[in-house]
Amino acid sequence: MDVLHTRKHMTSDEIGVQRKFAPTSICFGCGPANEKGLQINSTRIEDGLELWFTPSSEHQAFPGMINGGIIGTLLDCHGNWAAAMSIMDARGDSEPPCTVTASYSIQLRRPTPADIPLHVTARVIELQDDRADVEMELYAEGKLCAKGKGLFVAVNEGHPAYHRWG
Repeated sequence: MDVLHTRKHMTSDEIGVQRKFAPTSICFGCGPANEKGLQINSTRIEDGLELWFTPSSEHQAFPGMINGGIIGTLLDCHGNWAAAMSIMDARGDSEPPCTVTASYSIQLRRPTPADIPLHVTARVIELQDDRADVEMELYAEGKLCAKGKGLFVAVNEGHPAYHRWG
C-alpha cells in the first residue's frame, strides 16, 4: 500500500493555493467564498498539488458512496489549480494566471467511500506557455478510485473568467 495515499488528513488550517490566491472565489468546487461549495484546499507537493477531502453525507450517490459528479468536480478544480500554479512558476510570476478547463475526462475505477478522507493528486504532464495537460488521481485508503486527465488554459482579458479569482 502506498504510504503517500494513506497518511493522515492534513490540518484544515494549512493554507492552500485557493485560499492564498483566490480567497473571494465563488467556484462550487474550489471557491473559499462559496459556503455551500466543496471548498477544496490544494497544497503543493514536489511534483504538483495534493488535496485531502472528506465527503459529507450530501455528497453520496447511494448509501456510503460518493457521487461521480462530486468526484469529477474534485478532479477538475484540483487539476485546474495544478495547471495555474505550474504556468505561474514557469513564467516566474508572483500570482497564477486565471485558468479554465478546456477539456477533461475521468475514469471511475471503483466505488468511492463517502465516510473517509480522500487523497487527490494532480501533476502536469505537459506544459506550454498558456496551457497545461494534467493528470489527476483520487485515492481512498490507498486504493485508486478515480483518475482523470485535463487540458487547462490561461485566459486573457475579455474572457468571462478573467480575474474571477481576484
